Amino acid sequence: MMRLFGLLLAFIAFWSPGRAAGADIAELYRATAIVTGTREETRLKGFEDCLRSVLLKVSGDQRVLADPRLAPLLAKASNLITAFHYHDRMSGIPIHDEQGTHDRPFDLTCDFEQGKLDAMLASLGEKPWTAPRPSIALFVSVRNGPSAFVLAADDRDSAIMREAFAEAAEALAIPILFPKREDLRRIGLDAGSLPRTGLPVFDAFAGEIGGSRALAGSIVWSDREMGWVAEWRFFDGRGTAIWQVHGVNFDKAFQSAMRGVAQILSGNGDPPAR
Repeated sequence: MMRLFGLLLAFIAFWSPGRAAGADIAELYRATAIVTGTREETRLKGFEDCLRSVLLKVSGDQRVLADPRLAPLLAKASNLITAFHYHDRMSGIPIHDEQGTHDRPFDLTCDFEQGKLDAMLASLGEKPWTAPRPSIALFVSVRNGPSAFVLAADDRDSAIMREAFAEAAEALAIPILFPKREDLRRIGLDAGSLPRTGLPVFDAFAGEIGGSRALAGSIVWSDREMGWVAEWRFFDGRGTAIWQVHGVNFDKAFQSAMRGVAQILSGNGDPPAR
């Protein structure tokens, strides 16, 4: 249910007509973290999580999260926040003895001051990526043993995977869309042919279904690696960037896809191949 709610929010945020440029910028400098209760100790941890999220979203460079210089800066997160508020994730559910206000989960949303956040990015050798973000059409094959399919907008069986992709995209403020099953049939694309199809085919087709750019990829379950093995392909302006991730759940696989796209689009180079 929470995944579906997140997907709906992503759709509204990115596809509502007339969304102002100012609102776009404000959204880049806003992040939400899940915290337990509203105590100061959990709030400060939530501030740090929100700061990580905003630094990633504003820069588009996933490498910022692994920068050793980031650790001491996280303690200063509260100095960059202009406003914050809580939303009870269990709103409407009565409080009982084992689920009081101390243990109740909340969404903590923080707004960061643009100038201070940009200055922190600069101290890490990064710069803000505030240009409009193109919509990405996703062409993804999934294989789990004998089961194989392509993620399609109207395929109910793959809804949970599409929702996970939407969450990964929303974290980077990148709008996404999936082809419908009819679209896939029209161009003769299935789980077997997708990994062998050249990226120019997907880029050409992306425009037909309302996208600006195309990301092609495949994820395959591996018993040996006890997780999914994913490979992603995206045109980086010079050629095709290819990167992989191994032995992860599909949330992490889709996170790898969108972080790689963001790194390329923001001008921070190609993601590591593996």
